[in-house]
Formats: sequence, structure tokens, C-alpha cells
Amino acid sequence: MKNNDQEKTEAGSTAGGQIVELLYAEGVITKEQLQYAQRVHSKLQTTKTLIDVLQELEYLKRDDVVRTLRAHSVSIRIGDLLVELGYLKKSELMTALNLQKEEGAGRKMLGDIFIEKGFIEERRLIEVLSFQLGFPVAELEFRKPDRKLFAKAPFETFRDGLFVPYESQDGVVSVAFANPLEKRSRENAERLFGKELKPAIASRKSILTAIVAAQKQAGNDDVAAPDESTVVGMINKLFDDAMTQGASDIHIEPLKDRLRIRFRHDGIMMPHTELPLDIAPQLSSRIKVMAQADIAEKRRHQDGRILYESRLHGFNLDMRVSFYITIFGEKIVLRLLNKKEAILDIHQIGMAPRMLQQFISEALETPSGVMIITGPTGSGKTSTLYGCVSHLNNINTSIITAEDPVEFVIEGVSQCSINQKIGVTFEETLRHIVRQDPDIIVLGEIRDTFSAETAIQAALTGHKVLTTFHTEDSIGGLLRLMNMQIESFLISSTVVCVVAQRLLRLVCNDCAQPYIPTPAEYGRLGYAAKDLAGAQFRQGRGCKQCRFTGFRGRTAIFELLVMNEAVKEAIMQSKSSAEIRRLSMETSGLVTLFEDGLVKAANGLVSIHEVLRDLPRISMPRPLHELRRILGS
Repeated sequence: MKNNDQEKTEAGSTAGGQIVELLYAEGVITKEQLQYAQRVHSKLQTTKTLIDVLQELEYLKRDDVVRTLRAHSVSIRIGDLLVELGYLKKSELMTALNLQKEEGAGRKMLGDIFIEKGFIEERRLIEVLSFQLGFPVAELEFRKPDRKLFAKAPFETFRDGLFVPYESQDGVVSVAFANPLEKRSRENAERLFGKELKPAIASRKSILTAIVAAQKQAGNDDVAAPDESTVVGMINKLFDDAMTQGASDIHIEPLKDRLRIRFRHDGIMMPHTELPLDIAPQLSSRIKVMAQADIAEKRRHQDGRILYESRLHGFNLDMRVSFYITIFGEKIVLRLLNKKEAILDIHQIGMAPRMLQQFISEALETPSGVMIITGPTGSGKTSTLYGCVSHLNNINTSIITAEDPVEFVIEGVSQCSINQKIGVTFEETLRHIVRQDPDIIVLGEIRDTFSAETAIQAALTGHKVLTTFHTEDSIGGLLRLMNMQIESFLISSTVVCVVAQRLLRLVCNDCAQPYIPTPAEYGRLGYAAKDLAGAQFRQGRGCKQCRFTGFRGRTAIFELLVMNEAVKEAIMQSKSSAEIRRLSMETSGLVTLFEDGLVKAANGLVSIHEVLRDLPRISMPRPLHELRRILGS
């Protein structure tokens, strides 16, 4: 008979991971659960870890993992931790270990090698150590160096060990480490500040900066406050960085203890930098001057616009600015409007071949009628609208627009930017627009009943109208028009098509790898595995090219509703949205947003996770082979 300790040792040794050994030793999982999870894991063709499998089988909760890791944090090696949690490949760990071994006595810490070789981003490493092991993140940028604590050792000791003391309470010193799991650094810190110290984690850069600041303070306590020229340079660099990185928005957010700056990349907010909170008023005043806003007004929301001439990039950047009053100060959001070569050709917007052919022939090239592009904020409606305008723009056509504001300038098109301050209102512009003898009218957005009626009346008098709308899908656009008290017969006789769209991130081609959906994902898709024969799903692992996100760039997902006689009749009879959708799918070849996203995921363009998370699934999708036939992809 084997005793319990022997069983635990044997089970743990076959588990293939230090964390799983700890979970078994602590009694969090049983021997039977572990063995069954190992059998399931051995049959999977995905990159899921054994811990992922245990959690999916509901043998384990994430809190169990966190609790166990925190209890045994000192004994866990960082490489094994990252591999077992799925943040690092085994081959990458072996490469880093070999590089460390080759360096000999003065070798680097393993975490530094991971970051230098691009195996993992430093911010991600900090998140893992903080979130999984419970180490707090030390915000060293906003703390003044404590002279008494730094006096315990020469500055070289802190620099070599990559740790700094930053706080002392009741005799217990808080110490920030670049890697709290590094044994040598931990021992050196404990020798200086006692074994009861509180470990925290911080980036290598912030630790080295804190050491430099402490050295400067030792020589001179007076630290110069940032002057106007520093702020000007800081803002110019911020704008240049946003342009270099292809950001669509800049968010400057005052928090309780710092000023956080984030960029929106491919629709997702990404941290950029953090600054001391005391610089916020100077930063805000400078941006207000550039945006021609009232610098004395700090209690009300404001708007403005900046035209920034970038010497680095050689072209102007147009930005829409919003100042929003929060409890910690003014939050500033800058929307980057016109970028170089930003207007897409209609053939490059991402529509499937047959859908695009139908869109051009049955909507864009019709002589009159209303064409509506719908979707939530940030779904790419404006880009599609400008692509359509560019396609229709020629020497024989008069195009006039009313936009709030004009985002891209198109040569040969009469574009009007709404300006409430000088009386150029949306209502006033719409009254005058039809007097300009246009062939095509472009309304930036249908925002109320007045603008909807204007679009309908213009179409009735033989004009072609292009506009955008905020709705969930194409059928929702028609229903919202009805809710604006527009008569059904007017809608059916003037609207020629409704395009609904979303933007999904493209899988990064540099780090893409095959992906097999889990049974749970098949269930959410409404398919069995055999129904997706021929699908080539992919997901990005994360690399330097995609900022370790696994995604780079975005593509549009479309739903095209063409108003044929069957759909018009259904609208006249006030049929339900489900009935209108069914008729559209049967008679005009409508493919839903979810179905179009599914086809793009099956072609390896987007992640199946993004399709499930971001696209509305209203009905069961049709078979993949049928969707590919309809779309011609």
C-alpha cells in the first residue's frame, strides 16, 4: 500500500507542471481529476495548458490557482510559471536558459532575456506576476525617493539587483523588484531591510529611473518643475507617437495619483505612458490653446479642433478634441481624423466579392434613393461612406455634403463642416443643401426626425442620398426609421439598401498559428465539427510586430440588405424584423453579420473569439459551404 504522500508525489511528477504539483499537493484537485484531465489534454491539438483543461472541466477555479501560487510564490521559478500558464513556449524557455548559461558569471536575469528576445512584453510579465502571485504593482514614477532607505547600501547594489525601497510603515519596508522571484535579488533586499519586507513589482525602466532620481536628490534636493517648452515638446512627441503607431484616438485621463495616457489601436485601448498628476494643468492649457478653447474654463465640458503640422511625418494631422470634466480634473480625448492616404477604395473595404458586386450594381449605381450605412460608434461607417463617395466622384457629377465635422477632404466634392458657434447648424445646412443643384447628397448622420425626413424628401425629388445611422443591424435601421414616424410607404419607395457593419481585428500574420475550436465554442457557433470542414481558423500568439496582442490591423464585417419587392412589401405590411430578415435571406441573398464574420474566421482572417464576442447572432447560421457560395469567398 502506498501512503498519501507517495501518491501525491507520483501524481505530481506525471502532471507535467510545478503549479499542478502544488495544486495536487494542497488537495485542490484529486488524483482521479488530474488523471482524467491529463488524458483529455493529451488528445487536444490546441495550445491549451493542463491548467486550462482543469478549469474547463470545472475541477479548478482561477481563484484556486491564484491562492496556491501566492502561498508558494518564493518557490516557483519564473520560467516554469510562464510556460505552465501558457504565456511562454517550452522552446522559448530552453532558448533563454541556454543564453543565460552562455553568459556565465555576469549573466542576466531570466526575465530580462524573455523581454529582450521578444518572448513576452514587460508589461505582460508584470501583469502575470502581479495578478497570479499577488505582488502589488509599485508606481515608482509618482513617489519621491526616501533618502534614509537608499542610504542602507551603495546605489550600485540597487542597480545590480534591480530593486528599490519605496516606503516604510511600522518598520516594514516595501521593496519594488523587477522580478520578485529572482532569488539573488530577494536575498540581497532581505539582508538590507529584513525578511519581513513587503515585495512589489515594477518595470525595469521605472526602477532604474527611481535610482537615478535618488542619486540626483542626494546631490541636489531641488528638482526643476517642467516649464512651458517641456510641455510643448511633450505634447508634440505625444502626437508624433500616435501617428507613428497608427492610433485612432489619444486618451489623457487624470486619475487619483497620476495622469494616464492611452492610445486606441485597432479599436482596443492600449497603455502608452503615465505622467505625474501635477503636470496635468499645463498639459490641458497647452492643448486648449492649440484647440482654440477657453483656457480659463475648467468647470464645463468643451470641444475644439487642432491642426498639427508634424515635422517628423511631413504632413498635417487633423484632430477633434473633447475636454470632459471629471472628479480628478479634465479628461482630454483627441480623435485623429485625416491621415495620409486614409480614404479606402470601395474594392478594399473588405466586402466579399459577390456582396460587393451586388452592392455596387444594385445600390451605388442606382440613379436615386437613400443608401444607409449603419453600425455603432467606431464601426468604420465613415470610412465606408467616404469610399462610396470617392467611387461616385467624377467630372459629370455634383456631390455636396453636410458633415459634423468633415473628416477626410475629397477633391471635387463640396464639403460643409457644421459649426454651431457661428450658426452653421445641421438644420440650416439641410434647408440650403437641395438648392445647390446636387446629384448626390451626403449627410454625415441621420440624427433626428428632421434629418431623416430631409433624406427621404431629397430622394423623392430624384437625388441620391448617402448617409449613416446608429443601429444594431440592417433590419434595425429600417425599424428605427419607422420609429421616427416616417411612413412605411416612404421608406419602401426611397431606401435602396442598408449596410450594417462592424470592425474586427485581423489575426497577425507574423505570429498566427492554427486554432481548433473547443466543444463549447462549436456549441456557441451552432455547428458540429463536421459542419466546418475546410475551415482554417487561426489565432495570433503575440509578437513584437503586433505589440504582443496577436492582432494587427482591422477588417470590416458586413451585412447587406437590398430592398427588393418582397422586402418592400413586408415593410408596407409592417412585418416583424424576423420576417423581413427571413425574406431578405431567401430572396436577396442577405448574409448576416455573424455569418460574414464566421466565413472570415474560417478563412483565417479574424479570430473566432472576436466573432463570438463582438457580432450579434440573431438566428442559426447556415452551413459554411453555402455561405462561401453566396459570398463567393
